[in-house]
Amino acid sequence: MKFGPLTLDEAEGAVLAHALRLDAGLFKKGRVLSGSDIAALRGSGIDHVIAAKLEASDVAEDQAAHEIATAVCGANVSAQEAFTGRANLYAGTAGVLLVDEARVRAINHRDESLTLATLPNFARVDARQMLATIKIIPFAVPVAVRDAALRLIGKRPLITVAPFKPLQVGLIITRLPQTKDTIIAKSKAAIGDRVIGMGGVMHSVVVCNHAQHDVAQAIQNMRADLILVFGASAIVDRADVIPAALIAAGGVVQHLGMPVDPGNLLMLGNIKYIPVIGVPSCARSPKTNGFDWVLERLVAGLDVSPTDIMVLGVGGLLAEIPSRPSPREYKQAANSAPRIAALVLAAGSSTRMGSNKLLADLNGSPMIAQTVKRIAASSIDNITVVTGHQSESIGAALESMKVNLVHNSNFADGLATSLRAGVAALRNSCDAILVCLGDMPLIDPRDIDRMIAAFNPAEQRSIVVPVHGHSYGNPVLWGAEHFSALLACEGDRGARALLENYKDDVIEISVDTQSVVLDADTPEALALIRSIASS
Repeated sequence: MKFGPLTLDEAEGAVLAHALRLDAGLFKKGRVLSGSDIAALRGSGIDHVIAAKLEASDVAEDQAAHEIATAVCGANVSAQEAFTGRANLYAGTAGVLLVDEARVRAINHRDESLTLATLPNFARVDARQMLATIKIIPFAVPVAVRDAALRLIGKRPLITVAPFKPLQVGLIITRLPQTKDTIIAKSKAAIGDRVIGMGGVMHSVVVCNHAQHDVAQAIQNMRADLILVFGASAIVDRADVIPAALIAAGGVVQHLGMPVDPGNLLMLGNIKYIPVIGVPSCARSPKTNGFDWVLERLVAGLDVSPTDIMVLGVGGLLAEIPSRPSPREYKQAANSAPRIAALVLAAGSSTRMGSNKLLADLNGSPMIAQTVKRIAASSIDNITVVTGHQSESIGAALESMKVNLVHNSNFADGLATSLRAGVAALRNSCDAILVCLGDMPLIDPRDIDRMIAAFNPAEQRSIVVPVHGHSYGNPVLWGAEHFSALLACEGDRGARALLENYKDDVIEISVDTQSVVLDADTPEALALIRSIASS
């Protein structure tokens, strides 16, 4: 890769290294300079740029990031499309993250151009939470670096999520003469919140005396996938009440104590292959402690051995971390994939077509169904369709598809009325809206995924527009900060007029095919779409 100052004569096709503001607008970092871009630069009096020009032995940053991210992903992990050399990995379900630490280190030791960052091994994660990110530092990596990384990964993914299982959990709470009812209630509530939060069921709760015989009997009688014993007094020795009761019931004490504070006084055992945990008193607090680390792994179906517990000491000092969140706070703070809703405008009367183009046959089904099918094949979270003209027929065409319908009775007043109706319905439930036209059945789902990957308001990329040639196309992705502006649109131009107002927030995604600029406004356009769709 050649990087550095390039004259404009040699800059076409190069990747811009630093943003430039021109009279024609903002050229952002990472822009691949076209012939018209070079002309705009000349017109602004610029004679050279700092840019990268790829060579035959290079792999472009997005391609390398995508290929490595895809190889890294294991069960219940998905990779977002790459953008600016970054591909983020997200959890497909709640559970426990499993990271092959040795091979992650090996990846990062391979070459400085390739980086892989993950959450800690065995971290508890929620569905949609970001787990890892692959970032290519320069604009390209040598083929040899990419190939070496893929060989190291092979067919054994580096990152997986062990999902929480809907276990039936039994809870035994012991009491002493001085134990208050409020303490018993607090213990029950704290455990219940944890179990239910992981998709489990509190199958049975038993309160008994803090005495070996009573606890042993309660353990023997408990029918559950996992047994928790919450003592009125902390476990301080293997001969103490709860360990002794487990042994008397026919069980085994595998380990007592753990190098995690709070959570030191935990007991791990089993009876007839059913795990039994002696719960430390710190578990009455909702804040994370060593008990949570063991409980989460067991609920995810992972074995926990004495060795697994003994290696937790590094990073096990939790007591003096004032920012350490409670389970509820943790869920809110997690870095999650943005919630992206698709809004399909399908209310128009197709006056230029002469009949409702959205109901026109395309490969055996109505055009609107084909458009929605393409959108649904992307990583979009949900789809809302705004209907108006012939709303019953549009609804019938989409009957078998998972969409939400919003009716716009004012559709004759212009496209903006449908846009406002859809945004009003979605504004409180998503981070961004992909505004789509119902007569664009050739849209590529992967192009939508590339748009979603490019969306990043923190980096001034809150509007994402596909570009074919020199023309802006559809759909357009709008971040939540622009919803108010969308709701103020008037007339029949929709949101297109807003792009000029917010041009510094726009990121352009180059699309090779004409799918993003081809809609069925006329019989001739419909004939062309049918020809392409059948080829």
